Amino acid sequence: MLQSDFAIITPSYAPDFERCKLLSWSIQQSLSDKVKHYIVVDARDMILFRQLQNRYTEIITVESVLPWWIQRLPFAKNGWFSLSNLFIRNWMLQQIVKLAIAEYITQEVMVFVDSDVSFIRPFDFKNFIHEDKIRLLREPNCDNYQMPRHYKWHQTASQLLGLPNVKYPASGYIGNIISWKRKNVLKLHKHLEDVSGKGWIQTLSSSWHLSEYILYGIFVERILGEDSGHYYNAQKICHEYWNPEEMSNEDLEQFFAEIEPEHIAVMISAKAGISVDRYQKLLSKSPQVLIKA
Repeated sequence: MLQSDFAIITPSYAPDFERCKLLSWSIQQSLSDKVKHYIVVDARDMILFRQLQNRYTEIITVESVLPWWIQRLPFAKNGWFSLSNLFIRNWMLQQIVKLAIAEYITQEVMVFVDSDVSFIRPFDFKNFIHEDKIRLLREPNCDNYQMPRHYKWHQTASQLLGLPNVKYPASGYIGNIISWKRKNVLKLHKHLEDVSGKGWIQTLSSSWHLSEYILYGIFVERILGEDSGHYYNAQKICHEYWNPEEMSNEDLEQFFAEIEPEHIAVMISAKAGISVDRYQKLLSKSPQVLIKA
């Protein structure tokens, strides 16, 4: 499989622009071959993000990958209007957009990387290929899935796919650098429509609890099986900070000191409210980081 068969997908928005800018720079510095990077933003943020566009980075709008009957609510910060389901939360729409992008791009492998991730080492996506299969993050018996919201995400996915409810402990599929196969996403669209008797976007927008990563992971594991073209891998390749609390300078330094050799990126959640300037400086100073800002 050629490197050109991979595409990086990053949904973003104006408050995360500086983070996305750092991500874009780190991709260009760290990947051994150039990979197309699609940044997906609301139309109202297009002018801001267009400055990141170049030969390998394309800015596309959320509106361009959605059907005409879904529109942003005027003057609403986090809501969309659907002719079939009335109100759709912005959070739910983000899940739908990640699944819809498969109908927009041509690359066979979709790698989802959020704005608050930065690559820190040279990396080749060919490392995601083993015996012509593509890596899928899967953590067996993941402890996180005892959390109520994760339980709901699993149950919703099982119901949407026409499967019995998952038994616990369950597999985990959520992370920060997630690779899917485009043809599997298209198969997922059709399966959702076969089960519900409605369009797949209508089906998902009717749900209140949804994780696109869990939905895809369960579809691959419990329906496609050996025909998915994936192999499972549980190794954490991104050093993560998920907490919403801001870190002190000492905490940030400790976070970077804990980077392991297998980590190719770091993620500091935007919810922590830490300015990009603070950790961009640490990216350049940390002896653990092999690319310099």
